[in-house]
Amino acid sequence: MPPHSAKVSVVVIGYDDASHVTDAVRSALAQGTSVREVIAVDDRSTDGSAALLDALAAGEPRLRVIHRASNSGGCGTPRNDGVDAATAPYVMFLDSDDVLPPGAVDALLGAAEEHDAQVAAGLCVRRELPSGREVPWERALYARAALVPRPSRRPRLAHDTLCVNKLYRTGFLREHGIRFPEGHYPYEDFVFTARVLAAAPRIALTPDRVYVWNVRRTAERLSISLDRAGIDNWRARTEANRAAYEILLGAGQKRLARAAHTKFLDHELRMYTRELELRTPEYRRAWWDLTRAYLSTFDASDLTVSPTAPGRLVARVILASPDPRDLPRLRELAARPARLLPPYPRTSDGTPVWAPDLPRVTLDHLLDRPAHLLPLAVDAELRPRARGTVLRLRLHELYGRIAAAGPVAVDVEFTHRDDGRVGLRGTAPLLADRYGDLWSASPPVELPALGAGTWDVRLTVRFRDGTSRNATAHALGGPGLLRRRAVPAAHHGVLGLPGLLLVQPYRTHAGALALRTASGWRGTTEAVSRRLGRLLH
Repeated sequence: MPPHSAKVSVVVIGYDDASHVTDAVRSALAQGTSVREVIAVDDRSTDGSAALLDALAAGEPRLRVIHRASNSGGCGTPRNDGVDAATAPYVMFLDSDDVLPPGAVDALLGAAEEHDAQVAAGLCVRRELPSGREVPWERALYARAALVPRPSRRPRLAHDTLCVNKLYRTGFLREHGIRFPEGHYPYEDFVFTARVLAAAPRIALTPDRVYVWNVRRTAERLSISLDRAGIDNWRARTEANRAAYEILLGAGQKRLARAAHTKFLDHELRMYTRELELRTPEYRRAWWDLTRAYLSTFDASDLTVSPTAPGRLVARVILASPDPRDLPRLRELAARPARLLPPYPRTSDGTPVWAPDLPRVTLDHLLDRPAHLLPLAVDAELRPRARGTVLRLRLHELYGRIAAAGPVAVDVEFTHRDDGRVGLRGTAPLLADRYGDLWSASPPVELPALGAGTWDVRLTVRFRDGTSRNATAHALGGPGLLRRRAVPAAHHGVLGLPGLLLVQPYRTHAGALALRTASGWRGTTEAVSRRLGRLLH
């Protein structure tokens, strides 16, 4: 295809990422003849990235390298440089540590041209490294091909704040003056996406995988979205959300502005709440104050519409208390799916409330919510033993709703964290205690069948009317409950001895029960040494 027929410029930005930047650029060049040019913007790297890009450009006429004279401190300025330099009718963005999957550009370009859309968007997957596990981002939004003539007709678009899984008409960005915030501005794509939506473009959606977001949690330099340990990250995130909301509201896009608030409550607030107990007391104090200040700018309807949403309840507790409190319970409520742990107090007139001293935080919406949508609390104890593992589950009553629904059984699955396969399944009846406010079950668990890996424990509580509720188990702690143990493995070890499987139950950041398993070769070796010692003796 001649250069004037190639229609896409791919802007790749990078700073001190010599280990990955050439892979990113090659993935863009490999998209084929639809790509007119790949514009690599090096943000004054010091690790040799610039030289690698120059060497690659020497043998690839479609690659142009822009060397910034000084480091910008962020991602927005180099992306703006790339848009300014683009000569193709369409432009898209790629970060130096990610890749474009084969066919990504053609999928987006085909959708944009078919529908005469200023923006085309597709599915991004988060690829956990080194395991390779892929998690779709905003899967429901990209479930099928669609044309959205105006973004306000699909408010969920405000939840996808990524700029990298989209193709933009270059003239559209220039006509409306849509740019990224300059300089050091974490979460700059929140603001850019809001500016795009505020301009009300026609948007074509495609279910094709168009972007692979590589997640490296053990990297020496974490990405902005992973580097959440400092309070500055939360401050930047709330400020970017605030700016996005104001942009949408200022453009008259009220539905999208409200959707931006909903996204904050359901995504950011829940994610950071789950991690709050991991932080220092100083961080928690600052986080609580920042969050209360930001939430105080929300309209009352943002918190009262759909009050059953867990993020809204978390927000109401934070607003009602000037000091950090109930962090373990808030962590469980912020889990996915949500778990509302005891206690379950009421006011003098019988109204369910979060706590007796927070009577304004009412939970009366739970009284008419279908049982299969309730935030069930199930405690779990896993006791690995050489002669059989015991899993004990206890389902808590919730303002009389559980007894009315009649829980009859619980299904248990041990799901591999990396590849999603189910290693174990079990079912057990739920039996009520003598007081009628707890239901217990002990499903069979054969841990030796699992093999090595990290396993999440997933539950399905079944009710008398045939409905069910997916849940996770709250891990009970304490001495002896979360200790590593060795159990006989399904295979034989050396010298005919049974192999060993080391089992470590643990509590996730969200409070759920999970376990790590590994082949116990050390334990097997010690057993062999003891047997040889006895023989020699």
